[in-house]
Amino acid sequence: MRPSLVTLAIALVLTGLPTLHAAEPAAGSGPPAPELAPPSASDDPAVRALEPLLAAEFALQAGRLDEAAGWYLQAARDARDPALAERATRIALLAKDDTGTAEALALWRELGGEQDPEQAGSLMASEAALSLRQGRQRAARRQLSALLAMPGRDGWRHAFGVLATGSHDPRLSAQVLEYLVRRDRIPQVLEAWMAFGGLALRLDAPEVVEDIVARVIERFPGEPRVALLHAGQLREAGKPEQAREVLDGIEVAADDPLLRQSLANEYERLGDLHRAERTLAEGPQSEQIYAFRASLLAQAEDKQALGALYDELRRDAGRPDPRRRMLLGQIAEFLERNDEALEWYAGVPGGAARWQARLRTSTVLHKLDRKQEAYDLLRGIQSDAAAEDDVRRDAYLLEAALREEDKDPAGELDAFARGLAAFPDELDILYARALAWERRDDIARAEADFRKILVIDPESTAALNALGYTLADRTERYQEALELINRARAAEPENAAIIDSYGWVLYRLGRNEEAVIELRRAFAMQDDAEIAAHLAEVLWVLGRREEARRVFDKARALDPDNRSLRRALESVGLPVEAPVGEDAAQDAGAADAGAPA
Repeated sequence: MRPSLVTLAIALVLTGLPTLHAAEPAAGSGPPAPELAPPSASDDPAVRALEPLLAAEFALQAGRLDEAAGWYLQAARDARDPALAERATRIALLAKDDTGTAEALALWRELGGEQDPEQAGSLMASEAALSLRQGRQRAARRQLSALLAMPGRDGWRHAFGVLATGSHDPRLSAQVLEYLVRRDRIPQVLEAWMAFGGLALRLDAPEVVEDIVARVIERFPGEPRVALLHAGQLREAGKPEQAREVLDGIEVAADDPLLRQSLANEYERLGDLHRAERTLAEGPQSEQIYAFRASLLAQAEDKQALGALYDELRRDAGRPDPRRRMLLGQIAEFLERNDEALEWYAGVPGGAARWQARLRTSTVLHKLDRKQEAYDLLRGIQSDAAAEDDVRRDAYLLEAALREEDKDPAGELDAFARGLAAFPDELDILYARALAWERRDDIARAEADFRKILVIDPESTAALNALGYTLADRTERYQEALELINRARAAEPENAAIIDSYGWVLYRLGRNEEAVIELRRAFAMQDDAEIAAHLAEVLWVLGRREEARRVFDKARALDPDNRSLRRALESVGLPVEAPVGEDAAQDAGAADAGAPA
């Protein structure tokens, strides 16, 4: 099969093969070779497209999305290739180049994208995403309605993706979703209604959720998943008792462990950890369910109930089941029965689980203040030729983590250095060391490790995002940070952590209104204290103080000790330890007067 143009261009970039000019002949080697015509002069459209395609790939690798989109569009025109037109559209959307997006969409449609069943939904979704970003609600409603009317599942999934992740303010998504629900555009498929109901919850649109719940209760009576959605809506509306009543009325078949786990998850969100655990205990048990039950009781800090579960599990632990013994060891750790935990781990039979048990043993020895024994055990694993490479690597990483816990920075760095001596260019160790340098405010060394990762794996979105965020957060090299984050965005446009970094670098560049849109998107996609702290800080700087306080309180509820949260609170002059919501507004009045506006 002939390679695609994109594959060929990437191969040429990586190999450095000449593409535009013939090599100069050596002196005295015969008649000169005929001069080669540039690709742009070729009659072959694929050859003509090669030069702009290479330029597009180089621009993309440099994080210059606007340039990359333009070159992809030129390549698509030269090659008359709808796949390249699609790529140009996607990159232009990421670059927020509305004119380029419109041109790429027009070419994509001209080249038959709408007639191709595999491309039609993507094309229509891209048009709707552009309309939403431009604030053209009527056009977006029409385009999304057409998507929702498509037969099969692809149409509504594309529409869901546009509303969930498009580059626009989530509040606009909520408004358009409200229109689609009230005009009865959602197909009569329970899965679609559940997806859009969950989206409405994430978008903080209680009236839309209420409308969806009412409709699905009417159309799918007696369906337990609808009751779960209803309970979630009541919980988000601040009605926990009513939500619990709905959950208590759900009957779950014994042979439906997934629904039982969903029910337990909803009880957990209500803070009723014991009811969640009892829900799981009522059905058939598996090692996974036992582990979930143990984690719930551990969260509740109910050592009596956890002890009862421990006794139940160890009754038949005589059989050499590694998962059961590993779980018993972990429960014993939480119950602070560390000597018993050591016995369980020692009894794990051979194989992969045996190595994991030895790693856990080192953590128990460390808890028992038998630190030298813990480090000796890890050194033994690190040098054991019988251990798999990933186990030996994890032993170095675990030693570094324990040294950090001991406030032993020299020991932590030594563990990383020995790990890299044993596994040169090991990405996980380099990444962990880079984060350690960043914690020490040694940004130069952190950057060096992140860049080494990118030399080894230029497409590592984790390293691209981490380095970009570090430069945005800890230096003034904002444009360079933006280019790195853009490379990560091009690879994973729906990654909430990358969208958060993008919003943060926009804020550092002074593009605050754009930053709020991206940070809202990221927080709608993922409940995370760091994302919430970033959003709250930008809202505060924009003068939206009450909303900022509410978001700060959400961040505190998620993780009160989050480093980014504490730094954000200090940055705007709010108390780090006390709540910052409306009930604390009066106490924060002085901060309002002095904070940056």
